[in-house]
Amino acid sequence: MPEQTRFEAHFEGCFAAMPLVAILRGIQPREAVAIGEALVAAGITILEVPLNSPEPFDSIGRLARAVGDRASVGAGTVLEPEAVDAVFEAGGQIIVSPNCDAAVIRRTRARGMVSLPGCLTPSEAFAALKAGAHAVKLFPGELVTPNVAKAMAAVLPKKTRLLVVGGVSADSLKDWRGGPVQGFGIGSSLFKPGVTPDEVGRRARALTDAIRSFVDPDGDTRGQPGGDERDAGGDAR
Repeated sequence: MPEQTRFEAHFEGCFAAMPLVAILRGIQPREAVAIGEALVAAGITILEVPLNSPEPFDSIGRLARAVGDRASVGAGTVLEPEAVDAVFEAGGQIIVSPNCDAAVIRRTRARGMVSLPGCLTPSEAFAALKAGAHAVKLFPGELVTPNVAKAMAAVLPKKTRLLVVGGVSADSLKDWRGGPVQGFGIGSSLFKPGVTPDEVGRRARALTDAIRSFVDPDGDTRGQPGGDERDAGGDAR
């Protein structure tokens, strides 16, 4: 297996500490650092700025400079390989897409970045992994149930990492306890335009508390998302 890039290693550390991706759709560059600091202080250290936000590359750059040593920062809604290059130049480390585009995945890998493409079917998931995706983002999450995720996990390579993105909140996280899903992307229930950094921090703490509550009192982590017998490695290809 090829040696991890520094972006991959950084992402793995952030994900292991807290398997939540903060989706900052609509964030403005002027508020990016304050929001990012609030999230990192609350324990969420994977930050995604969708490219349909205002001046997204400016926000990514500001976040990367301010918290990039403590958080894995990148872009969402990445649809073209050229956008991968722009995210890289801005200082981004991860590429998240709503779809499975092999060209985007391959460009991401070529840049040494982390690839998290969106998939909804086994065919899309297998195509994403073949192209080199580090994980499969089940999207839209509102259409995915724990049973659907379990059925997909049964046929995907054992090391496949699954994340659910969409429709997830602190209250609904418990529904995924003990299943194959290992992480979650959180959007409007965490951040939307107009929400203050203090409120983002409060919401983030509620989410991180919900994740930590999956750990049994005796310290057994098998009740965490993805805490079954599946290998948690993310480089299934």
